[in-house]
Amino acid sequence: MSWMRQALLNVFRLPVKWLVSTKSTPANVEAELGIDKSRPIIYLLPTNSITDQLALQMSAEKLGLPNPMGQVTLAGKDYPASLFLRRTDPLFRKHAKETDIEHVFAELFHIHREHDEIDVQVVPVFVSWGRAPDKGKPGFADLITHVAAPSWFRKFFIVLFLGRDNFISYSKAVSSRVMANQHGSDESVAHKLVRVASTHFQRKRQSMTGPTLLDRQQLNNAILGSESVKRAMAEECRGKNLSADQSKSLASGYVQEIAADYREGLIRFGDRLLTRIWNKIYNGINVGHANRIRELANNGHEIIYVPCHRSHMDYLLLTYVIYHEGLVTPHIAAGINLNFWPVGGIFRRGGAFFLRRSFAGNKLYTAVFREYLELLFKKGYAVKYYPEGGRSRTGRLIPPKTGMLAMTIQAAVKGVNRPVSLVPVYIGYENVMEVKSYLNELKGSSKKKESNLQVFSAIRKLKNYGHGFVNFGEPLSLTQFLDSQAPEWRKSQLDNPDKKPAWLTPTVNGLASELMTRINSAAAINGMTLTALCLLASKTQTMSKQELEQAMRDYLTLLANAPYSSDATLPEEDATALLANTLKLDRLQVTEDSYGTLIGPQPGNAVYLTYYRNNIIHLFALPGVIMTAVFANQKMERTAILQLMAALYPLLQRELFLHFSQDEALAYTSTLIDAFKQSGMLVQGGRYLTPPDANSDHFHSSWLLSRCMQETFQRYAVVLTLLKREKVISRGELERESKTVAERLSKLYGMHSPEFYDKNVLSSFISALRDNHWLDSGDGGSLKYSEEASALRRDIIALVWPEIAQHLEKDILHADAKEADNDSSAL
Repeated sequence: MSWMRQALLNVFRLPVKWLVSTKSTPANVEAELGIDKSRPIIYLLPTNSITDQLALQMSAEKLGLPNPMGQVTLAGKDYPASLFLRRTDPLFRKHAKETDIEHVFAELFHIHREHDEIDVQVVPVFVSWGRAPDKGKPGFADLITHVAAPSWFRKFFIVLFLGRDNFISYSKAVSSRVMANQHGSDESVAHKLVRVASTHFQRKRQSMTGPTLLDRQQLNNAILGSESVKRAMAEECRGKNLSADQSKSLASGYVQEIAADYREGLIRFGDRLLTRIWNKIYNGINVGHANRIRELANNGHEIIYVPCHRSHMDYLLLTYVIYHEGLVTPHIAAGINLNFWPVGGIFRRGGAFFLRRSFAGNKLYTAVFREYLELLFKKGYAVKYYPEGGRSRTGRLIPPKTGMLAMTIQAAVKGVNRPVSLVPVYIGYENVMEVKSYLNELKGSSKKKESNLQVFSAIRKLKNYGHGFVNFGEPLSLTQFLDSQAPEWRKSQLDNPDKKPAWLTPTVNGLASELMTRINSAAAINGMTLTALCLLASKTQTMSKQELEQAMRDYLTLLANAPYSSDATLPEEDATALLANTLKLDRLQVTEDSYGTLIGPQPGNAVYLTYYRNNIIHLFALPGVIMTAVFANQKMERTAILQLMAALYPLLQRELFLHFSQDEALAYTSTLIDAFKQSGMLVQGGRYLTPPDANSDHFHSSWLLSRCMQETFQRYAVVLTLLKREKVISRGELERESKTVAERLSKLYGMHSPEFYDKNVLSSFISALRDNHWLDSGDGGSLKYSEEASALRRDIIALVWPEIAQHLEKDILHADAKEADNDSSAL
């Protein structure tokens, strides 16, 4: 390093430290990128900038990486720890001088050929100041900041105004030994490395800033000029007797109603504001598998995020996480109900585009919205939408709406230049601010319209919300999915791409189901969800602290030894620390007696815990079936358990979006049984599996697990009992009568789950019965009780609590006979 550069580094080090705040991605370079901190590293940067190097030094120090200002000694010769592709632009000259990087790399490769023990990690590092995308019409700020390798004068203003928004993005290390062993001269290999690095940095910049923004007029012209919108406007003219100008004005109004108006400055302001809010209300945000989206972005994929929807907080939390993972924030599909002043304008400038709840009957609006969505895909904008359509009121995934997915597939059919990947996202919380209103809505209260009063009220209540969880599930390649599900889809590109092909509906339904399954596969266990599961399975919803800790410990051990999926995440704390942190949320009642500590819901709040339990109930569905069967029969052979699971699994899979195939589910059942035996939660006695002895430390954990799926089995028993009574019944009547009986049982036996009698859940079970051929079809689409359904009912009745089985048998199954007896007595 020259004395002048060293002097400049010393001069600028303190001002940069004051002005710059670095954010490093990924945060764990060892685990995600495989960088070995103990081995020599040469950092490769795009620009020979002193401030970039100082920012990198700050980041490297935080991460425990070698100093980029230092030297790397190879074969007795010192080389700088940082190399650069190009120099910064000169202030007065037109072009910058070339760097000697190719010469340095060629020399390094020559040394490698003479010394077999040398192997250096070359780590590409992209340093970004702000995340502003290119604009169709540059503004005043672009005169200062928008240059790939700005001069020192421009860089002064960049650091001054954007120093708090500095991102240091590390990439996977390239082995110098691997490069040196490639065919060709040292000079040609060095030239290839520099060329590849240049392309890599261009992609990295694109992944962080996104494509060029269209101004509103360009956007309007692009949409109104499309053939599909022109046809819809012409049809509007004919159908409603409008002039061409009137239909065009109407379409333009739809564009203004729908389209986002992305402002990078608002995103930066929002980042600072949300950081303060998260630090106030959350103890931390846990992010899982973020490396997947970075890899997709680096490979040039069009990314569509499809998260579950728990809370209005999802809009902010997921966008915040994506931003801090070093990626461009997506355009977000939001319900038109959120487009009210001033929130609507803020969301729109943050990248939200608005859609109506229903497009039915409005062909022009449908055409405009579809064309807008296709334009986002074609231009390379990341997009986020919620396949469930609205927030889950029960805590479990709800059947998806398929409209946005259908439009996504149709856009792919018409042609998207880049590979399209849909990324399922699991979002979870230890506390959801809307839980009270959700349960009121399930009990029949009307949904409150979003308003400023609601916003301010929610902000006032924001405190002590524990942890937030964002897990990125396994990405789904849309092209590969279409190739497997509808091989003829490419033919639609040659025919009429606007025409709905016959394969579209079943393919969209399959895609929706697959995405929901992948969301659930990426579930995050947390303290509140696990505590809720245990307390609600207890008879009185109250447990001793010792029993609760033991149950949580046993369940964490179970899922560690028999993981539900490789994407699901478990907490890092042990059960004792997990429960202690959960109690700090002040959402549970803790009392003391002479024998110790008792933990339960706050008075009247047991029902609220069902929301959190339902976030993870799918993880415990198969373990719950096993334990319920063993406790119901007191002893059971493994083969009998597997036979029962074979019958029940298709129904559970449909309701809970479980990811196993039938064969995989049976194999996982065997794995669970082995894990239960290993932990002492089940005992093998000869051919039979039995519950542990009542004096065992694990007995209470096993007993709780035998009760966690009880409400599901009871709901199944209700539907099958009504089918047996009626023999033939319409679907609508079966849903209504099942809801009535379930509400009755809820009052009689104190069920604490509003979804116990939720129409959507009942409807999903009835669909699963029909689709898995447990029922026969009658005239006019009616449902007929069958021998198969009778056998299924016997299996399920054996699992439900005896008092409920008796009630269903006497008061429901034979209700008509009782009414006849009462009528004859009256006569």
